[in-house]
Amino acid sequence: MDLQKFGKKAGKKKDELTAFLQKLDEIVPEDMPGLVDKTDAGVWSEVDCMACANCCKTMTPTYTPDDIKRIATHLGMTAASFKNKWLEQDKDNGDWVNKQQPCQFLVDNKCSIYEVRPADCAEFPHHNKKPFDEYNDTFIQNVHRCPATFLLVSRLKKKVEKEYEW
Repeated sequence: MDLQKFGKKAGKKKDELTAFLQKLDEIVPEDMPGLVDKTDAGVWSEVDCMACANCCKTMTPTYTPDDIKRIATHLGMTAASFKNKWLEQDKDNGDWVNKQQPCQFLVDNKCSIYEVRPADCAEFPHHNKKPFDEYNDTFIQNVHRCPATFLLVSRLKKKVEKEYEW
């Protein structure tokens, strides 16, 4: 995946897709869950996360206490030493996040702790969250970082604007 090319394309469309998602906060088609599921299935036939890993390169997950304990144990560390080595607390909300980007566990576009990765990573890009429109802020944050989210929102926008009173 050419992330530079994706970044340019997503950057050009970010405002347009953000406006669509914001409008989707107010007007939600009745069959939105089915529309999202069907559209999302098509997206994943085209996107290979391991050819991208842009989320791991440009974002940090939030680590829950369970994540910290599980990953530290997996690495043979104490939770305190794990946090000290790899994490910092977000100044705004106190969440535990990576000290660095790209993620320290990203090796050759693959997660080296995949089996025990943070829940936030396992759920990314959150397309399966229900109801979809309650996560528009998440998709606004991700639309220019995740090719799958970009494709999903672009296709939803096209379909909704064409087939629904909008």
